[in-house]
Parts: sequence; structure tokens; C-alpha cells
Amino acid sequence: MPAIEGTRSYDAVIVGGGHNGLVAAAYLARAGRSVLVLERLGHTGGAAVSTRPFAGVDARLSRYSYLVSLLPEKIVRDLGLRFEVRGRTISSYTPTERGGRATGLLVGGGERRTREAFARLTGGEREYAAWQRFYGMTSRVAERVFPTLTEPLPDREDLRRRIDDETAWRALFEEPIGVAVEENFTDDLVRGVVLTDALIGTFADAHDPGLAQNRCFLYHVIGGGTGAWDVPVGGMGALTDALAAAARTAGAVIATGHEAVRVETDGKTAEVTYRTADGEGVAAARHVLVNASPQELAHLMGDPSPEPAEGAQLKVNMLLTRLPRLRDDSVDPREAFAGTFHIAEGYRQLATAHAQAAAGELPAAPPSEIYCHSLTDPTILGPDLAGRGYQTLTLFGLHTPARLFARDNDAVREELLRSTLAQLDAHLAEPLADCLATDADGRPCIEAKTPLDLERDLRLPGGNIFHRALSWPYAQEGTGRWGVETRHPGVLLCGAGAVRGGGVSGVPGHNAAMAVLQA
Repeated sequence: MPAIEGTRSYDAVIVGGGHNGLVAAAYLARAGRSVLVLERLGHTGGAAVSTRPFAGVDARLSRYSYLVSLLPEKIVRDLGLRFEVRGRTISSYTPTERGGRATGLLVGGGERRTREAFARLTGGEREYAAWQRFYGMTSRVAERVFPTLTEPLPDREDLRRRIDDETAWRALFEEPIGVAVEENFTDDLVRGVVLTDALIGTFADAHDPGLAQNRCFLYHVIGGGTGAWDVPVGGMGALTDALAAAARTAGAVIATGHEAVRVETDGKTAEVTYRTADGEGVAAARHVLVNASPQELAHLMGDPSPEPAEGAQLKVNMLLTRLPRLRDDSVDPREAFAGTFHIAEGYRQLATAHAQAAAGELPAAPPSEIYCHSLTDPTILGPDLAGRGYQTLTLFGLHTPARLFARDNDAVREELLRSTLAQLDAHLAEPLADCLATDADGRPCIEAKTPLDLERDLRLPGGNIFHRALSWPYAQEGTGRWGVETRHPGVLLCGAGAVRGGGVSGVPGHNAAMAVLQA
């Protein structure tokens, strides 16, 4: 537990050593500002960490967040980060059964293979042509929107002019995304694959008039200006380790085991009271950047707490001795699991699952998606495991709002995990259980986290992985110039709950640092 030494007054105190706080610390320290980072836990990283969750097993998994899309190359370049991502040659595989035969849709591996896969599934060329048109449209939007994330907030009409495509604006910003999905595609499975990007960690129907699903979809297709989701080499902890190193090298002080408990400000300077195992201390600052939820910000400031946005996901980490064989024997499991493996995510299945969960029931066929990190990046496995062909699987379940777990989190978690794996098993030629590795105590290498687990372990209000409902990437009343400002001068919100926050991006950290440097 590093102690705070020397000066007790800083240009900036940053509350929380997650990836956004570390981005802000590195930028400010590189600009010559004195910076203190206060982290409650004994390590930095927040939800972007790599851990060995299975006793005695040398597999370092991205325990919570696991893929990278929204991190701008600008941040990596500006901070000189030693961090690498690798693209996936396969985008997705979605198994299904048609005419009593196991089949599926493989997207990736080249245009010819993808076109042929669409034709085999749908019996013609129409759906693939629609796919090309639709994602051509989202790519053009991504090229125009993504660069704005690290600029001062545009207003709504400015962003609309930048996009310069009224059809795209209507489809993504004004009408429920279900309208565009149904206008463009006819095949139920294809519709479902498209819709899933609107539902990651977001409990909404395709036609929800509040458009939460549209905002989620937008953030999932604009990353990097392409929408590609990449694998962090070394696991997600490699990013936060690189950020912590960059901040320290620039002169920032990172104090782990230091929990901020109160922030007081007169509008010109502030004091942050923190607690350690040895007692309390106070650090003064010209600026305080809070890399935590809006609820935690309110608690620190003594303000009324906003209502939390409900989380809605199941995160499962697994280690296998081998990848399972598929019922669809036309597809190599090493390709099927290299991209996003969609389970029970047909369009009607997603609607049914949402309706059941909204009625307070666990979905009968829980939708989820899986990918295998170690196929793209085997460095997360020890040499012995990699040499023996072990593989990791990461599963992310949809439409499982926190309310479903309130009666008995442990029991409901186990019930949901069983039914989710049963949906996967329906597409496998062998039970997944036969492929699970065991830890040093003989237990299967599998762990599951519900929204309530994330609320307990990471202090995510409601277990929401975005800290709050995602926002549109343009200025609205009260958002400020950078989307990080609060009603307290000199106190900024640099966590995922800032405007343009959510996901592993570093964007709120960058923008909070810019707000300080331009103040």
C-alpha cells in the first residue's frame, strides 16, 4: 500500500484508479501538473483487470471487461502506451437449426465466405446485400462520430450535419432500432445478430420508445471509426498496467488502499478526505476528478443520489481443456469461437426473453454470446496450459436485469447459469461440462457474475456496467463543454457515467484532463 509522501496539496486529486482515472492522471502529469490518485482497492484497474480466478491454474483472464473497441488510438499514442490489440478474423458465428439440420451463420473469413454463408442460411443473396448496405451505413457514421469523442461536445445539429446522412440519422438517433432492423432484414436469425449490439448490458426491447437500445447500438458500432472489437494482448489488465506505468513515469502519485470518503469545495479549491487502514487523511487540490459512478460522486459531495440505472447481464469466465465439437460440423470450432458465438439470439428469441424478464421471470432460453480470447491471444495462458491446448471462454448473457436476482442472488445465479449453458449445449456435439478444466481443488473452472455481484465487488450501482444509461454523444442541457463537468466548480466526473462514457475507452479520462488543462 503506497503511502502519500511529501506535499499534501496537488493540482489534481483523482478519486478511483480505474482506466479512466489513470488516463486523466497520465495526461495531467505529463502536462506538468501534480497529481494524486486515490484507489480504494489494493490494486489499480477497476473493472479492466486481469486475474487468475481459478485456484492453482495459470490462466490470467479479463475478469470483467474483456474486449476493446472504443479506446482511441490517440490516447495510446499521446501517452506512449506499451499496449497492443489484435483483430479477430471471424466476426461472429450463430448456430441454428433449419429443416431439422444443424447449420449456422459464419460472418468473417473474407467476403466470399461470408456471402456464401448467408446464401446457405437464407437461400439467396438478398440478406447479404442488405447486410452490406446496413453496415456500410454504420461505418460511415462511425467515421464521422468517433473522432468527436475526444473533442468538445458537439451540439445535436452539429453532429447531424457531420453525419450528413438523414436516413442514418433517422435509423440510429430518432426511431427505435427495431424499425431499421425490420426494414432492412427479413431473416429472423440475421435480424437477431444485428440487434444484439443494441442490448449489451442494456435491458430494452427493439422498439423501446426511450431509445436506450439505440444509444447502446451506436456505441457498439462506432469504435475506432470502424466498429471492430479487438482482443487486448495480455488481457485487459495489460491496458491498465500500461496506464498506471505511464502515470507514474510522468510523476503522478498512485496510492492504493486509500478510500476517498468526502469531497468539500468552496468553488476554488477542494479537500478530499480519505481513509486507510491506519486512519484518515486529507489532500487539498485545485481540481478533483471522480472516476466513479454518479451515485458515488453524490455521496462524496453530500448531494442527493440519482436513481441507479439497472444492470442486466451475466458474465461467465471458463477455462477448457479443449474447445467442444459443434453439431454443425461444417464449421471448425476454432473459427466459431474466435469471433462472437451467438446463442439463443434470434430476433423473436430476444423479444421473448425480454418480455419474460420484464414480467419478473428468468428467460426460458437465456440469450448470450461467447468468445475465446486465447485463440487470438494465447499469452494469457501459462506455457504448460497453452502447450496442452487449453482455451478460455468468456460468456456474456443478455436480458438478465438485477431485479431477477433480488430474492436469492446465489440460487438464481446457479439456475440461470445452468439454463444458459443448456442453450449452448443444444448446439454442441458434446456437453460443455466434458471440456471444462478443473482447478487445484478439483472444482470446474467456471465462475459467473450477476449484476448484484458487480454491485458488491466493484460498487457499480445496480450492477450497471456503464455506471448509468448511456448518453447520446452530443451536448444537452447541463452537460458542459466536455461532458464531464458537475454543478460543483473544479469537481469533474471522469468515470463511465460521464457523457460519452461507458465501455473501456479512456474517453472520459481524456476529456476531464482536457477540461482541467483548458480551465
